[in-house]
Amino acid sequence: MVDDDLWKLIEPLLPPWPGRSPGPKPVDDRLCLQGILYQDIAWQLLPLELGFGSGQTCWRRLDRWQQAGVFEQLHRILLAKLNAAGELDWSRACVDGSHVRAKKGGTATGPSPVDRRKTGSKHHLICDGKGTPLHVHTTAANVNDITQTLALVDGIPPVAGLPGRPRRRPDAVLGDKAYDSRAVCRELRRRRILPVISRKGSPNIKGLGKLRYVVEQTFALLHQFKRLAVRWERRLELHNAFLSLACSLICWRRLRKTHS
Repeated sequence: MVDDDLWKLIEPLLPPWPGRSPGPKPVDDRLCLQGILYQDIAWQLLPLELGFGSGQTCWRRLDRWQQAGVFEQLHRILLAKLNAAGELDWSRACVDGSHVRAKKGGTATGPSPVDRRKTGSKHHLICDGKGTPLHVHTTAANVNDITQTLALVDGIPPVAGLPGRPRRRPDAVLGDKAYDSRAVCRELRRRRILPVISRKGSPNIKGLGKLRYVVEQTFALLHQFKRLAVRWERRLELHNAFLSLACSLICWRRLRKTHS
């Protein structure tokens, strides 16, 4: 079920329906969102008795909301609320990637180097020092992690919530040896970010794993959503809609803990 307080944040972001929309009366937006979040069975098997509409209804509504940028806006709002509550750790950010199987192929898929070259995608994530997701995007499974470092850093939205300019840069970026690159480290320093990345051919930085474990924890939270643990959507924008929605729900749960 969609929490009442969460719905108060989402409802103003939804695009209005045309005044004279043809066809039958559309399913209520809140019920449709509950259908989108319903993970127990496939959309195509949704019982009409639940009132969530059919699988096509959920698919079309998700597409409409993604085009309007609803979930990205929601994620930014929740990040601002967490920032205002002092729950974002800007002293460091952690980056990593995680492979998922792409059952039906589609955009941003490729042979997975960790899954017997089966078709897959990779989620690239940057989170703060407490594991709150700041930005995540999808590429083909055979894309090297190092190529996405700057895209992740630059993809962090401006986060308001505190006096002064919205913040979008952590003090440091932590990564494993897959992110070792002199060019990338140089670009991070140019952005006034300290790269803390283990060098290839050298021992790991002592204590780095204890600081980076939060990114693995965040991936575990993301992949609790069945449509992220395995990619079923051929269209990349629909899969990214699920990613943005999942990030928002993680932020919402953490925000509720601060008020409990």
